[in-house]
Amino acid sequence: MTVLLQLRDAYKRYGLQHLLDGAGFTINDTDKVGLIGRNGAGKSTLCRILLGEEELDAGELFRHNQLRLGYLRQHDPFLPGESVMQFLMRDSGQPDWRCGEVAWRFEFPDASLARPVSEFSGGWQTRVKLAALLLHDPNLLLLDEPTNFLDLRTQLLLERFLNEFRRAVLVVSHDRAFLKATCTQTLELARGQLTMYPGNVDAYLANQAERREHALRVNATIAAKRKHLETFIDKNRARASTASQARNKAKQLERLEFLDVEESESTVRIRLPAVEVRKGSAVRCVDVAIGYPGHVVAKDVNLDLPHGSRTAIVGDNGQGKTTLLRTLTDSLPPLAGEVRWGFGCDIGIYAQHVYTTLPEHWTAYEYLQHKAVADTRPQTILDVAGSFLFRGEHVEKKISVLSGGERARLVLAGLLLAHHNVLVLDEPGNHLDVETVEALAEALIEYEGTIVFTSHDRHFMHRVATGVVEVRDGRVANYPGDYDNYVYRVGKEIADAAREHTPQTRGTPKGHHTVASPADTGKSEAQLQREWKKEVSALEKKIARLDEQKKSVQAQLMEATDAAAAQRLHDELLALTSELDAAECRWLDLQG
Repeated sequence: MTVLLQLRDAYKRYGLQHLLDGAGFTINDTDKVGLIGRNGAGKSTLCRILLGEEELDAGELFRHNQLRLGYLRQHDPFLPGESVMQFLMRDSGQPDWRCGEVAWRFEFPDASLARPVSEFSGGWQTRVKLAALLLHDPNLLLLDEPTNFLDLRTQLLLERFLNEFRRAVLVVSHDRAFLKATCTQTLELARGQLTMYPGNVDAYLANQAERREHALRVNATIAAKRKHLETFIDKNRARASTASQARNKAKQLERLEFLDVEESESTVRIRLPAVEVRKGSAVRCVDVAIGYPGHVVAKDVNLDLPHGSRTAIVGDNGQGKTTLLRTLTDSLPPLAGEVRWGFGCDIGIYAQHVYTTLPEHWTAYEYLQHKAVADTRPQTILDVAGSFLFRGEHVEKKISVLSGGERARLVLAGLLLAHHNVLVLDEPGNHLDVETVEALAEALIEYEGTIVFTSHDRHFMHRVATGVVEVRDGRVANYPGDYDNYVYRVGKEIADAAREHTPQTRGTPKGHHTVASPADTGKSEAQLQREWKKEVSALEKKIARLDEQKKSVQAQLMEATDAAAAQRLHDELLALTSELDAAECRWLDLQG
């Protein structure tokens, strides 16, 4: 195992904020690490430090002399009129056949390689940049919010790429589903400290909650024992006959120490104003055609979305999701047919770029006060502002000095303070951290109005959506399954396409494991197949054994009252979790 990158005793400060305060972490040559943290914690600054674009105030950054760091660029590195093939060859210096081979992995048809990159959507341009990354043969990939604005198909392709990538990866993301699918370790940046955990983001968050709950229980037991000892000492230290016992109890009291409890950062809680519950249709589309003059995006659209529904609009980028939302909200007239909203519908709209039209001279608080329902208490406004990271002096900031992300959060906060009974939301989770996205999902689930929305965050879509409308190939229709079923179908399409175009898998029976070529190993196919079955069987037994051990240690940990024993059991649990994850990953590889 080779250490590619290591940060030691690092300090970085902006004004009064300590982004890094003696922090450190290590990335080895096969680690898949997800970096999480609240907005403003310093994740982007850390990325710039790793890339050499910013310096530490103090500390050391070690880079292995064989490190080849690949960074997914957010800007567009393409020349005017440059085709996909021309860019890949220029950027990588590789021959056309190699560029075409890598581009195929991201589903580029041969004919598309000659098209100008500028003709492709943002999601397809990201695929071009990913292909360029792979051509440089990096041994550590640094991906900063890679799923922003990517459609589901491109996200799944990126996941597939990362799972097949046998080298190190560091992913900065707020997308829990993506992190869970691609990363086996989690690195948290909070209060200037970096903490590495050997598990995916869901396991990490669950473990954090368990550890805190266990520490509170242990501390309650210790507090009761301390009180008992103190009472005994007070009663007996003055008596000659019991003074010696009192001294012994005093020594026991000194040895009783409370466990440190990790205080969670301020909890995000978003509450939407109550709305009147309605029944019947919220909106109907009758023989609608959507698009622009001279360009029909989709036609024969017939939808009926009931009051109280939460409808997710899905489809690949460029298929017309935003066009449909604009048509529903009358910011784009239909080319044909009619859109009918129900009586009394009060529509609130969050569009991806609406924040560019905010009044520059207002403060954040003045904007929220203007948007809030009449008679909303100032504390309620401040609470919502705080949920979107406008706390303390930040609520008095002028809009003119806010970043694009801050403006987007401000618009969303203002929308949630208003009294709309219909919300139309285009990518509401962008610019929000993991905790705020989860809080927004909870608020929308409790909301009794109607919601029509798009999002690239699968965890958010899974939590919120009660219905799915698909925009695909010029058609718009209710999808027959739920959102999880839609994700499964898209993933299956990608897997089927990969099998059809991979010579090694043509003719392989479904469920049959493809072993290495006998010519490559010097062994017969029968021998390889026996070895494969033997390793799979051994792994299954190992996984079962580790799972039982993990359950046993967890049970002991829940009952432990001694601080030292609790720490020992916790360390043992972490080691078992890491070993179990590695065994399960190897088992999955063998099933591939």
